Amino acid sequence: MSNIHLRAPGDPVRVMDAHVHFRDPSRLQYPSRMDVPAHQRECLPGDLSSFADGTVDGVIVMEGGCRPADNIGELDFLESVADEEPRVCGVVAFVDLCDAADRKRNLARIGSRDRVVGVRHAIRGHDRGFSLQAEFVRGVQEVGAIGRTFALSITPDQLLEARALVQLCPGTQFVLDHCARPAIRSDGFEPWATDIARLAECGNVACKLSGLALEARADALFRYVRHVMLHFGATRLLYGSDWPHVSAGGEGAWRNVVERLISDWTPAARQAFFLDNAVRLYGLRQPATASASS
Repeated sequence: MSNIHLRAPGDPVRVMDAHVHFRDPSRLQYPSRMDVPAHQRECLPGDLSSFADGTVDGVIVMEGGCRPADNIGELDFLESVADEEPRVCGVVAFVDLCDAADRKRNLARIGSRDRVVGVRHAIRGHDRGFSLQAEFVRGVQEVGAIGRTFALSITPDQLLEARALVQLCPGTQFVLDHCARPAIRSDGFEPWATDIARLAECGNVACKLSGLALEARADALFRYVRHVMLHFGATRLLYGSDWPHVSAGGEGAWRNVVERLISDWTPAARQAFFLDNAVRLYGLRQPATASASS
């Protein structure tokens, strides 16, 4: 898979932002974001402040909600971005898993593209049982068969259904987006807490600490973060900003919140969370050391 251009190994923390979006509305249409005008703006690596200030060493780019028919066009666009910006370490692409013929064709294309490290077909917004229909399950199994992760994009009411999907796909590595988007502002700790703990019992599921509401009280955020840390552990949690969707100050503000929430973690746990887990789960290569390349 893609090389990562990171800081020297002696630096205290090396960071992979495992959830960002790049979009260019002049090239592609993004109908899933039409209701949010700010999300129709161009957002490219030059707009990412953590690249400019050097606080992030690499990113994983998520599909951005383009028209389903344009999924390969979006992938071409994101790969062209990566050609210009070596800190783009991987892409999670959209594939329609419900269309068997289209799925097989697109998974074959993806299987030959090293930069594609995962697939996402969002489950959130669909009716109960959507992800358990036979074609969708087969699609998720096929994602695992080509050695790619599957991004679980769900809401709290879909956690138990997601667990059933995961159990049907033991050969696929899952990465849960945004801790399943708990309703922190409205104190939606339960049944989210019980259901996400049950999902975490599945060893082939990791979780991104990303996309949580910055407007929530810090003590409320702490409770949710502690819960996912307890159940997923240091080896199955990843850092992500959800830029440019992250609210209340952007990815820098979110990074500051995360740093406060994990301030008592060990150095090894912090390094696993900020970098090592993403490298392992997405199959990324560390850059060669000076001695190895000389």
